[in-house]
Amino acid sequence: MSEDMILDFTRAKELLCFVADKIIDNRQYLCDLDAKTGDGDHGIGMSNGMQKAKAKISGMDDNGNIYELFKEFGKAMLMSMGGVSGVIFGSLFLGGANEMPPDEAMTAGDFALMMEKSLSVIKTRGKAEVGDKTMVDALSPAVEAMNRSISEGFAVMLKNASDAAKTGMESTVGMQAKAGRAKSLLERSAEHQDAGATSVYLIFLSMYEFLNN
Repeated sequence: MSEDMILDFTRAKELLCFVADKIIDNRQYLCDLDAKTGDGDHGIGMSNGMQKAKAKISGMDDNGNIYELFKEFGKAMLMSMGGVSGVIFGSLFLGGANEMPPDEAMTAGDFALMMEKSLSVIKTRGKAEVGDKTMVDALSPAVEAMNRSISEGFAVMLKNASDAAKTGMESTVGMQAKAGRAKSLLERSAEHQDAGATSVYLIFLSMYEFLNN
């Protein structure tokens, strides 16, 4: 099996740290987006959560069950962010990993399955579907894109996922929020891009950038 079809523990740790840095670098951008439909603190929460998650996994040995790496990353986000965002974005890394059997590495198919399971957990916990103007609008098409391109390897699969997440993110402009704080804005929420969906896009974009380089 080619190298691009396998993600080992060490490389996965580096990938997650790269993801964390991308979100931390976009803290103000995410806050500015959220200020238009919420409290303006989404970027602060995401940045703080990613800092804690990066610190947590940086101290882990470079071997063992790869899914424990994702679990610890998600747990750190959940515990440090608090509120609904902590549960939802913690579940992006934790929810699916909880349902995967232990292994030292994962295939592209394993990763896609993990994200599909995470999506299911998020939809249940967040009570959100595509069209509700949430992070699900970016995550759901990303998962679909991954499932269509598993055989092409991690880099292509995640390129397709990031492209699909971007389209989903952009589709939130024009949507009236049906969940979260933006719901109270009614029609006014339709004018702006959802910050949660934007975070999902940045996460998949950074995964692709890491693996492509």
